[in-house]
Formats: sequence, structure tokens, C-alpha cells
Amino acid sequence: MSQLLRVQSFTVSGDGFGAGEGQSLETPFGHADPGDMFAWAMATAHPPVPRSGAGGSRGVDDYFTRDHTRNIGAEIMGRNKFGPQRGPWQDHTWQGWWGEEPPFHTPVFVMTHHGRPSFTLSDTTFHFVDGEPAAVLARAKEAARGKDVRLGGGATVIRQFLDAGLVDTLHVVVLPTELGSGARLWESPDELLDRFHQDVVPSPSGVTHHLFWRK
Repeated sequence: MSQLLRVQSFTVSGDGFGAGEGQSLETPFGHADPGDMFAWAMATAHPPVPRSGAGGSRGVDDYFTRDHTRNIGAEIMGRNKFGPQRGPWQDHTWQGWWGEEPPFHTPVFVMTHHGRPSFTLSDTTFHFVDGEPAAVLARAKEAARGKDVRLGGGATVIRQFLDAGLVDTLHVVVLPTELGSGARLWESPDELLDRFHQDVVPSPSGVTHHLFWRK
């Protein structure tokens, strides 16, 4: 079975933005409120950040949160997902937003023009790579040891891989609210229909799941 490059549960506003403007240490998603953006996932029985005790919905949203880690052997992300710093690294003590136990549990390849040494936290090793999408994907597939690679975002990195023709499947969650500006994945999901089949699944939570797979 071939390895896939998958976008899983990537959330955008109704006008296509995956994050707002003005990212900083205090505002990882810029002017977008992460509580609003990810309320759909946090309300499920299997949220991305585990809750104490039982509870949560078990409908279509929960199906996708459970699918998020299935058969994933490595992750690719952009530098802006890893942290708020720009330019040459001034502070190597910054090791991401996630604390001592990142949620990835796989090798992670952070795309950046400014190298720094790899490091490991718990069962996640972060590698900092400068290269074209195809070369980064080749490294990630090797590290994934036969499993799929997840393209974690942000929107700019996903567009780079889409434009390079490397993405096999996408699951994009569209919110009913708009951001107005920021990092944009698309102006309309119809932009992908020349290359992908599409299914659209509305959820009682108010979000809409857009599923794409390569033609």
C-alpha cells in the first residue's frame, strides 16, 4: 500500500482563513480565537486535548477526531505552526507550544529557511528542514516507516504542497463564522475540484466537513 500525504481536521473560517493576523506568543492564531475555531473538536468524546472524565459528542465530529491519528507515521508543519519567532533563531529554548509531551508521537518536520538542531520531547522528535515540498515529503515518508504523513499546516504550507501536486487527501473543517483576514487556505473549496473529488458533510455542531481525495 502506498503512503499518503493527508491533511486531517484542518479548520478554516467560512471565508477560508486558517489563522488570523498578528500571531504572537500570547495569540498563536492571531486575531482568531482558538476556543471558537476548535470548539467543534473539543466538544467530542475524543478531543485532541484529552479531558478528564467521560462525556462529549459521538457523532460525525467525533468520527473525525478519532481518525486524526490513524496510521500517521510523521508530520510536516510550517514554522509558524511551531512558534511565533521569525528570521534566524534567537532562542533555542523555545520548543513549541505543546510543553514536555507534544501531541504528535511521531517525527515532525518543521519547514524553515533557518536551521537549528533536532531535539526530542517525550516520543516526538522535531527536525528543522529547508527544502522544496517534494524533498521534505521524501524525508518524512522515510521517517514514517510505511505509514502515512500528516500535513499539519498552517494554510500557507498546505497551499505549497497542494500547488506542488503532492496532497492525496484533505479533510477541511469549515466554520460558520468569518475572520476577514489572515493566512488563507482558499477563497472557495471549488478551487480544488479540478484535481480532487469532494464530499461535503454538515454537522449538527454547525461546522461543515469537506473531504477531498485525488482524482
